[in-house]
Amino acid sequence: MAAKPVLYYFDGRGKMESVRWLLAAAGVEFEEVFLETREQYEKLLQSGVLMFQQVPMVEIDGMKLVQTRAILNYIAGKYNLYGKDLKERALIDMYVEGLADLYELIMMNVVQPADKKEEHLANALDKAANRYFPVFEKVLKDHGHDFLVGNKLSRADVTLLETILVVEECKPDALAKFPLLQSFKARISSTPNIKKFLQPGSQRKPRLQEKDIPNLMAIFH
Repeated sequence: MAAKPVLYYFDGRGKMESVRWLLAAAGVEFEEVFLETREQYEKLLQSGVLMFQQVPMVEIDGMKLVQTRAILNYIAGKYNLYGKDLKERALIDMYVEGLADLYELIMMNVVQPADKKEEHLANALDKAANRYFPVFEKVLKDHGHDFLVGNKLSRADVTLLETILVVEECKPDALAKFPLLQSFKARISSTPNIKKFLQPGSQRKPRLQEKDIPNLMAIFH
């Protein structure tokens, strides 16, 4: 039996959270090594396994993969979450990259200066409501299937659900004007692997809080 993937990161969301989501959606059990001290991180750096001296890193299939997109592409391809052909893959990539822009906007709010936080978040939520969510409402309408691409679960669906939930943490009624996205959220959330990941006690991480930032800076800077 193949060893479980091992994820090297801090005990929080950041760039690793999408990796956790994708592995969970694929029904793959994984282990985590949390970097909790600067010494731990420096030891990893000195070992030479971090190609660009950065985490996340995922140990899988005898490889030590770095760079978040590369990690996600590998997992999606390995576990059949990357479409059936190049055209489907191109759509999946396009949707995922668009969502990554929105996700990063929301996630970066925690590190904004106190006097800029409210404005930054308002801007991010405005873009969710007026630029990003309308796109996916239309995709679901035009495609006419339960999923964004083809007629089976792909990493695009997983990424969209993850992003919806992150936006809803900041604005619970974010989907009020998007009935197809509401149905999509309910449908994808109820698939067995994802439903399990959404339960308390899973490896899903809570929102990063401002109080966590000094500790992360001490480890990684």
